Amino acid sequence: MSQETAPRSRKVTTEALRRMKAKGKKIACLTAYDALMAELCDRAGIDVLLVGDSVGTVVQGLDTTVSVTMDQMAYHCLVVARAVRRAMIVVDLPFLSFQVSEEEALRNAGRLMKESQAEAVKLEGGKPFLKVVRRLDESGIPVMGHLGLTPQSIHRFGTYKVRGTDPEERRRILEDARALEEAGVFALVLEKVPADLGREITEALEIPTIGIGAGPHCDGQILVTHDMLGLFTRFHPRFVRRYAELAHLMEEAFRHYVRDVREGEFPNLDESYP
Repeated sequence: MSQETAPRSRKVTTEALRRMKAKGKKIACLTAYDALMAELCDRAGIDVLLVGDSVGTVVQGLDTTVSVTMDQMAYHCLVVARAVRRAMIVVDLPFLSFQVSEEEALRNAGRLMKESQAEAVKLEGGKPFLKVVRRLDESGIPVMGHLGLTPQSIHRFGTYKVRGTDPEERRRILEDARALEEAGVFALVLEKVPADLGREITEALEIPTIGIGAGPHCDGQILVTHDMLGLFTRFHPRFVRRYAELAHLMEEAFRHYVRDVREGEFPNLDESYP
């Protein structure tokens, strides 16, 4: 059967993710910021595509995600949505888009759902934002939570070190996870926490957990696509497995092109019109 006539795969939804956890089927997630990357990920069978505010570091060249704006998130999510057929599309609520008030959080999340065709939003933080989670959930906006290392709070943390290594912070993260589930999040990202804490939270919750540097026991895994492809090379976190080294291949291709142009090898007659 040709690709043109192949039946469309069933869309991944919040309920589908719950069923995957119940059946013990792992959830594969990646980030996407443009249509081409999104299409390739979708065709490969990725379940969830996160249009993350990590666009600030891997695309815009920023040092942190703090400066990413609502307009930028809406733009990147829209171009991703145009290319996706099966994967669920989740978009990050950027810094200060949900922290000011429940009303502002609802307006911003609603805008992303309407303008960018997002199917859910993600927000960072625990108990201080339970009312926001409830308000969004009651308004029909699915919310994915995010605990552990929360990059929007990097200036408060002052470091990207592993979170939840001391007993008090570990207890707080576990309590936040339970509270977020009760407030209505449909899934929870756990970033850079000890593997045994990732396992404890995963076993304590009915909703799926998505790990990034949280060990193998989470219900799913997510990586920044530019990291796992070896495109982003400024640093290499321990939890990133590189499935390719595309930065090296691309640089070699660019150098080859420059050489061919300067030596008059490109274009040749076969690459020219009579």
